[in-house]
Amino acid sequence: MTRYTTVLFDLDGTLIDSIRLILDSYHHTLQAHGFPARTDEQWLAGVGTPLRIQFADWGHDADLLEAMVATYREFNLAHHDRMVTVYPGIGDMLRQLHEARLKLGLVTSKNRQGALRGLQLTGLADYFEVLVCADDVTHPKPHPEPVERALALLGADRADTVFIGDSIHDMHSGRAAGVATAAALWGPFGRAHLEETEPDHWLGTPHDVMEMLGVGARGATS
Repeated sequence: MTRYTTVLFDLDGTLIDSIRLILDSYHHTLQAHGFPARTDEQWLAGVGTPLRIQFADWGHDADLLEAMVATYREFNLAHHDRMVTVYPGIGDMLRQLHEARLKLGLVTSKNRQGALRGLQLTGLADYFEVLVCADDVTHPKPHPEPVERALALLGADRADTVFIGDSIHDMHSGRAAGVATAAALWGPFGRAHLEETEPDHWLGTPHDVMEMLGVGARGATS
């Protein structure tokens, strides 16, 4: 067992199941602006990166890009509370890690307003000491900056830190920042999709997080 004292988490697809909402928001945005549809698979490839990167094909027109981002966010927020849920076992897992006095941080490509709404809706907000969101960094995932910023805010050592996420962008960001990486397989991406990133740990369920960290049933470290 490897002993980590700091655990960083991605949000969408790792802690909360918001993937259908995200995809529907992208589909709605293209339709609203009169552009040809893209498939779920095409949008999924970029899930885990900020909206302006996902809409990069329209980035030559700054006004259009901002309008598309606004359309996405309006639709996403309107349907958020109805469609977003927490993955089974996540709440109990975070509670036990918190009780075990591990440092917990969130590293997401969502803006702070959206991230807080998801955390508050699912009752997870109080578990995290720091949040690093898309509007907090210059270079989003897969760049190491978001992870490095979380380490700095937590006063954490990268050698004692693991970053848990569901996408290749999470794995690349963590690896580039010099922390251990753990692939969450309960989200939208399977092992075959993440294999190329060579994560340090594979996690099939949230319970595997506790086993990886040596956190027992009562929240005490073993």
